[in-house]
Amino acid sequence: LEAARKAKSPVIIQASNGGGAFYCGKGIKDPNACAAGSVALAMHVRSVAKYYGIPVVLHSDHCAKKLLPWFDGMLKADEEFFAKFGEPLFSSHMLDLSEEPDEENIAICSEYFKRMAPMKIWLEMEIGITGGEEEGV
Repeated sequence: LEAARKAKSPVIIQASNGGGAFYCGKGIKDPNACAAGSVALAMHVRSVAKYYGIPVVLHSDHCAKKLLPWFDGMLKADEEFFAKFGEPLFSSHMLDLSEEPDEENIAICSEYFKRMAPMKIWLEMEIGITGGEEEGV
């Protein structure tokens, strides 16, 4: 936020599963810790962003199928925040189901998007393996 303010630039603050666990506390072994930490990060950013005078986008990144409970926790927080304030907590989320068959990937993403669309949350979908660090490219 500070760097973006100095550059007078919009910024994307990104939450990851591991980042959420770290933000909650690495010693916390509760299965909901990653979601709790990511939601806490988003609440913190929302609380202080107004003081920086720049547009801020809150995004969650690379949620694989095994991490869907983390995604569910963030989406539940979006729905609760939306019910109170008329806007979601996060601006966007990413489902990376690229390791799943395309049909399953699209079906899962479609079900989540049905919940997200009324809140105007963007959904980034990763379909198919494009090659990158995960594949050693």
